[in-house]
Amino acid sequence: MPYSELMVAPMRAELASVGFEELRTAEDVDAFMSQKEGTALLILNSVCGCAAGQARPGVRKALEHSVRPDRLATVFAGQDVEAVARARGYFADIPPSSPSMVLLKDGEVIYFVPRHRIESRSADDVAADLTAAFDRYIAAPTPA
Repeated sequence: MPYSELMVAPMRAELASVGFEELRTAEDVDAFMSQKEGTALLILNSVCGCAAGQARPGVRKALEHSVRPDRLATVFAGQDVEAVARARGYFADIPPSSPSMVLLKDGEVIYFVPRHRIESRSADDVAADLTAAFDRYIAAPTPA
């Protein structure tokens, strides 16, 4: 059973306040994923401590970097069940993990940060991983 929306609202707002689009339905996910051109960061949010202490703060810090994805979106595990299931269906070869982060380029997964690379690290470490991925996959020219 999902947590009370009153409890989850601040957790949603933490990402929405820095420009993340909330994908609350399967249709929202399909619409976001149908936009193939460019880069996108999809965050699978969660109520857990590592989402609060490392994932969301790390993402917010990473977005201060000069290189960042074109589009930002989030789904909330345990809350928006159909949206999360649909999102995970787009990268079904990756085991479910929340929180987690998916970097896409032209509709393809190019970088994935699972929970085990979030929960035992600091928000600064998470931000450093993301900014390195932004530099590597977004700023670098695509090989011909």
